[in-house]
Formats: sequence, C-alpha cells, structure tokens
Amino acid sequence: MSSKEMIAMLLAGGQGSRLGVLTSDVAKPAVAFGGKYRIIDFPLSNCINSGIDTVGVLTQYQPLALNRHIGIGTPWDLDRNNGGVSVLPPYERSDNSEWYSGTANAIYQNLKYMESYNPEYVLILSGDHIYKMDYEAMLDFHKQNQADVTIAVLPVPMEEASRFGIVVTDDNKRITEFEEKPAHPKSNLASMGIYIFSWPVLKQALTALKDQQNCDFGKHIIPYCHENGKRIFAYEFNGYWKDVGTLGSYWQANMELINLIPEFNLYEEFWKIYTKQDKIEPHYIGPDAEVGRAIIGAGDQIYGKVFGSVLSAGVIVEEGAVVKDSIIMKDTVIKKGAYIEKSIIAENCEIGENARIGVGEEAESKLNPKIYSFGLATIGDDSVIPANVTIGKNTAIKGVTVPEDYQDGVLPGGGYLIKAGEQA
Repeated sequence: MSSKEMIAMLLAGGQGSRLGVLTSDVAKPAVAFGGKYRIIDFPLSNCINSGIDTVGVLTQYQPLALNRHIGIGTPWDLDRNNGGVSVLPPYERSDNSEWYSGTANAIYQNLKYMESYNPEYVLILSGDHIYKMDYEAMLDFHKQNQADVTIAVLPVPMEEASRFGIVVTDDNKRITEFEEKPAHPKSNLASMGIYIFSWPVLKQALTALKDQQNCDFGKHIIPYCHENGKRIFAYEFNGYWKDVGTLGSYWQANMELINLIPEFNLYEEFWKIYTKQDKIEPHYIGPDAEVGRAIIGAGDQIYGKVFGSVLSAGVIVEEGAVVKDSIIMKDTVIKKGAYIEKSIIAENCEIGENARIGVGEEAESKLNPKIYSFGLATIGDDSVIPANVTIGKNTAIKGVTVPEDYQDGVLPGGGYLIKAGEQA
C-alpha cells in the first residue's frame, strides 16, 4: 500500500451524554443536524474538501446508526481501494481486550492501521463539532514552522475559557504553555481538539504513554510533548465553530441556520457538505399550509403551520398542527391540531392529535438540571405522545407513552417520562 502524506483519525465514539435522550440509542456524531445532515458529515466533508482521502473513524458507543450512515464512504468520495474511510471499533487482541478509554488510548489502539499507510502527518479530529475548515492550510502552517505538533485554536470569551484547553503562545505562535480547563486561564485561545502531528512524534508519544490510564491528548499527550521540548504551534481559526455538546447549543446551532443571514452557510458552492441521502422524493406544502423561515427536508408533507424550525426528511405535519422554533427529526409525524414550541423531537416519533409540547412556565428538571434546561422539551427516538396531553418546558420523554402516564393529562415543566427499558 502506497504511503500517504497525511491521514485523518476521526474520534466518533463518544456517548454525548449532555444531549440526554437524543443520544440514548445513537452516538453523538450520528445525531441529525440542519434538516439533512448528521453531525459527523461536517468533519468528513472537511476532509475530502481538504484533499484528505484516508480517514479512520473510531467508533464505540451505540455505533449502529453511525456505521450505516458512513457505509463505505460513497457520499464523501471516500470509497477508495487505497485509503478511503475505515470504521475502527475496539477489537479483541491476543493479549487483552479493552474499550477505548481516552482519546489518545483510542488512537494508540489503532497504531497498526496508521502504520499501514506510513504517513508523514496524522490529523486528529473530533466527530461532534459543526464547522468548515481547510485542513490543508493548517498542514501548510505546520510545515512552514517545522512543527512537531500543531493545535487548532480559536479565541473564546475569557469568561468561558476555563471550559477548554487553553494555550499561551509567543510572537511566533509557538505554544509556551498549555493548560487543560484551567480555573484561572492565562489566555483566551482555546484548543479545538484538532491536532496535526508529525507521525514519528505521535507514534513515540503514544508508545511512551501506552500504560497511562485514560490516556488523553489534552491531559497527557500534549503536556508530554511540551515537556520533551517538541515544537508545538497554535494555528488560529477565526471561522464558525460550534461544539453542539449540550441541548442548548445544539438547538441554537440549528436555529442559526434559519436566520435571515445565517451565521453558518450551508449553501456555499465551493465548500459543500456531503451526506448520505435516504429520501429522494420532493417535499410537499399543502394548499392551506403556512411556512416561514424554516428548513423543510426531502419527502416532508406540510399541511399545518411551520415557523422558525428545522425539519428533517420524511416529517409529516398534519392539518391544524403548529410547529414553532423547534427541531423535528426524520420520519416523525405531528398529528392534527398538535402545538409544538421550542422542542427537540427525535427520529420516528408520533405526536398525538391536539397534544401541546413545550408550553407553560419553566421549572428545573427533576431528571438532570444540567442536561434538561434552556426551556426545551426533548423527546427521544421512537417515542409516542398520546392525544390531548400537555408537556411543559425542561422535560424529557423516551418511549411509547399512554394517557395514563400523564396525571390529569399533563407532564409539568421539569418532569420526565422514561419508559421501562429505555435510557435517559
């Protein structure tokens, strides 16, 4: 197999627990985004647009939907005999078998995959961010500085800096200090979790730290390289980048797509986002329907009203139903007279006639206030909401519910219904 100048290793095994019931059955990179895509489409599209034709996708948590989506990589022109996309789950070895226990540990367990391409450089990516980035420009920066490691960074508000790995640089962009989520950050340049390593440097660091428990790039590999005098540089990125790791940021990023002038443009001809498309039939807007400032997916049938919302493929909104400021995922049916506001409804759900979702006063979530907040109602995959019930804000539902589950027909704000056998 011929050697590659740079290959990409895409970390896509995370549970995404802060997305609650949206990720109880699927990995975060497989969650729908923007009416047509899944989150992993963005780094995969960045790779092929940047000329990177060899991508290893490391999966672990609930990989079925992700594996089906990626397939052999055809939508991203990654179905290649030499290179292409390879799905890399944990596997059993003769000496021992273990799950990926950290970002760097996951990469270490795939050393043989990387060695088979004998790359000059390895690009490490996360599978759960929304952005467009030319990795080739980052590689040029890496070469110009004769770097051993280059970290993509972006400026963040100082009050948020403690949530990130923070770098301090000199006038030449060389990193002099690196702190992982510091209590008192010395800079506002945050690591994006995107790294380019010169291959010998990465291989040596991974091997040296192979016994480090939960080995992680930010906590272990980068500090190790710094302590050993490696040339580490910061590549500053100033475009749109969104970590959609919370329900609030996920909802906001979708809503930003339908602004009059969207912060993130899905319609640029020169940097397309590619995806697997299951639905090929057109959408239909009924004669009495009303639609304003919305994304309508392929195969959708709209007979009611849709405002300020993002609908994936195959959604049906029946007569008299109203959807406002919400995200509705694939193959969900909104029955007659239902009213939905500021809600996230996952794939293959059924919302009963005259149900009201996302209404009333806010109350703190009784299930997990760190996850179910932002005033959202969140309904997981394959759920059923019966007719004529009312569901408040900061609520969570997963499973097939029946009228008897709702006291006096109401799930008040902050309440939850997780049916037996389902995960929250």
